Amino acid sequence: MPSRPKVLFAMRAEHLAMLFPAPLIQRLRRIADIDVSLVAERFDDPRPAQVLPGVDVLITGWGCPPLDEALLSAAPRLRAVLHAAGSVKSLVTPALLERNVLISSAADANAVPVAEYSVSAILLAGKGVFGLRDRYLRERTFTLGRIWPAVGNYGRRVGIVGASRIGRRVIELLAAHDLDVCVYDPYTKVEGVPQVELEHLLRTCDIVSLHAPATDETRHLLDARRLALMPDGAVLINTARGSLVDTGALVKELRSGRLSAVLDVTEPEPLPPDSPLFDLPNAFLTPHIAGSHGNELSRMGGVVLDELERLAGGLPLAHQVAHDDLDRVA
Repeated sequence: MPSRPKVLFAMRAEHLAMLFPAPLIQRLRRIADIDVSLVAERFDDPRPAQVLPGVDVLITGWGCPPLDEALLSAAPRLRAVLHAAGSVKSLVTPALLERNVLISSAADANAVPVAEYSVSAILLAGKGVFGLRDRYLRERTFTLGRIWPAVGNYGRRVGIVGASRIGRRVIELLAAHDLDVCVYDPYTKVEGVPQVELEHLLRTCDIVSLHAPATDETRHLLDARRLALMPDGAVLINTARGSLVDTGALVKELRSGRLSAVLDVTEPEPLPPDSPLFDLPNAFLTPHIAGSHGNELSRMGGVVLDELERLAGGLPLAHQVAHDDLDRVA
């Protein structure tokens, strides 16, 4: 890798200024040879096609086309892909793996706001905020000084499904609170946190937060049978992937009033306008906002520049995506 690599952006142009605001662009120019006005949304467009033969590194993001044989033929010097977003599954092709191109992801940076959202939802759920807010809006009054006996986070049992980078960060943030936390993950253990079977977690936890990847193995991980294990009054939080939950089975549980849910992701996504989830008072929906948005995007841009500096300095990547992990990461 040259000490001053030739770099090309490949993403939706609309995201560039948020991922790389002016200070990061200045830093990037010091590290690499790059035309910051050139963003490849298609590799067969004339301007990107002219520079691809000399490109050493692609900085990719949302909207980047798949990195297939055609791209690799056009970019024979390509040695690394630095992804300024989370999952690289939509980009990586067998051809890229065969070339042994280094792949790095800003998934750790993207995990930060997802974990913050999840912890906020857990604490609010423990305080009964979602249900009591709906009641307050309906009744428009309450008795000052009334004690709500089912509310509170002291000793509240919380189950984390998936010790992913986000799941582990959620656990770290929850350590500051007086909660009883357990985790289910068939592949990864978290030191100091009880590891339990999924069915046991669902039966015993007041709040369940999902952080598993979307794979064939995890599709509808929470189906009708498993949702039925959750105790009355439990809250399900999903900031991972909508496919982890059987939507029809969840709707039935929500309609019964047994469970509540905080859903930042759904299946399908977005929901059809006539989805019953919009009208259920115990379903709190947000439009896939847990991940990086607004000023949080520049955190991912900064991680990418850190990686680029390592490459230019001959150092190993800090956030390299191992080829063997692609099948079981988000």
